[in-house]
Amino acid sequence: MESAGFKEWSLVCDALGRGEQSIILRKGGIAEGREGFSFRHRDFFLFPTFFHEQVAKVRITSANLPGAGDSISIRWYAKVERALRIGALRMAETLAPLHILTPEVARERFGYKDEGLNVAFVRVFELSPVWVLQNEKRFAGCRSWVDLPSPPKMKRKAVIDDATHEKLRVRFDAIVEGRPLCRP
Repeated sequence: MESAGFKEWSLVCDALGRGEQSIILRKGGIAEGREGFSFRHRDFFLFPTFFHEQVAKVRITSANLPGAGDSISIRWYAKVERALRIGALRMAETLAPLHILTPEVARERFGYKDEGLNVAFVRVFELSPVWVLQNEKRFAGCRSWVDLPSPPKMKRKAVIDDATHEKLRVRFDAIVEGRPLCRP
């Protein structure tokens, strides 16, 4: 396993870990550099970030959001199966069933600086045991990727079964390729 951490809202990490979300929408952090954001790692640990405003920016009815503490619990590992940049707001809106962000947040991310959005369809795995890291200054800042220490030995288990995952992948591919979704 790589030892890259992908910083994402805690509530989004939880949704990915419960199988309620299968894509990541990313514009990039302020500190991404000249090249901007890209899914430069194809395998990574989901590194949860905490700020209370995220509760109002997702489409879930209730959220238990702990505050940032002295430690970070890494519970999930993700593998990018397909990543691309989309240039049409309508496509970003059509992807709504595959994520928990509010329509306003998706529009906001799409239009930030220049129009467009990076999207990745991911397969997520639950880790056992949970990897607990001490929260350090080097993990702070508005950037998407953090280097993590070498991980301990862990088992991985897919959070959704293969058949469900494949149906979600077919739906994602149809949306980004502009094809109608065939329903059985």
